[in-house]
Amino acid sequence: MLQPGGLSAQDSGLGMARLAAEENFRRTPNGEVIARLNQGTPILVVGREERWVQVDLEGWMWTRSLQLSTDGVLDLVVSEPEGENLRDVPSGSILGRLGRGTLVEEVRREPGWILIRRQGWIWSASVGDVTGAPSVASRTSGTDPAQSPSGPATRRPVGFTEVGDDGAVILAAPDGDTLARAVPQAELEVTARQGNWVRVRLEGWMWQPDTPVTEDGAEASTTLTPDDVAREPEAFTGRVISWRLQFISQERAEAVRTDFFEAEPFLLCRFGGDGGPFVYVTVPPDRLAEVAGLVPLEFLSVTGRVRTGASALTGTPIVDLLSFERERDRN
Repeated sequence: MLQPGGLSAQDSGLGMARLAAEENFRRTPNGEVIARLNQGTPILVVGREERWVQVDLEGWMWTRSLQLSTDGVLDLVVSEPEGENLRDVPSGSILGRLGRGTLVEEVRREPGWILIRRQGWIWSASVGDVTGAPSVASRTSGTDPAQSPSGPATRRPVGFTEVGDDGAVILAAPDGDTLARAVPQAELEVTARQGNWVRVRLEGWMWQPDTPVTEDGAEASTTLTPDDVAREPEAFTGRVISWRLQFISQERAEAVRTDFFEAEPFLLCRFGGDGGPFVYVTVPPDRLAEVAGLVPLEFLSVTGRVRTGASALTGTPIVDLLSFERERDRN
């Protein structure tokens, strides 16, 4: 028998349940609607507040509809303009639809799909009987049989991805030149996503004498200029450069800029200052705070990796930021 509000008469009132009717999924009690869920959608009830229940929602979403977020806890955001369907299994039945901008947590992934989790609130009258066996999508479908459901959960750090059993080739750009190969089960930091591609940051050590250097000990790539890489864009893709740039402004890439991810942040700069060629410097989401205080016309010593020597729209070099140093004492 249900108590008022649609919850079963268990002592705790917590556990697995299914929606008795189609219902809104809200960020807070009676707050912003972040999803619309279908009748029968499984949910895990984790709390109650008056006539609202707090629930954990899990399901699968298409990888291309998610991008890396800058939130410190929820690491992905729905990026499709019309939102995206949530499914019980990859290519399975639709559980509901999450709106654009909804933040979610990545649980795990399969090729083309990501299992996500989000906590929110539902009107209690729309929640069916609560059972005593918490079991949501990640615990009932595609789970490693060697893992015990009652054992301690292990979670990947937010913003990281694990390399599969066959390892992974790391490219300078999607379909670009090979830079390295990651060993199986390596944890790599994810700085951006587009479709099935993820941009990763890899840190490690290499034997210095094997690095090509000039006579004064500087890496040879410091002699390149933006004009050099623009003349032979394919030849210099993936090359690490170190340039003195004058910061102009911080921008977000429009969809027409096909060399960027849509809305990807970048710095508009000039090489060497006034009159020099323009350079676009992409900024990973986790480093936006570092560039927030930059002042127009100040100089930076930027180390980056060439994404392309000549962007399709303007022919301007694009480099991915690796590090930078402000030169406040220069005009």
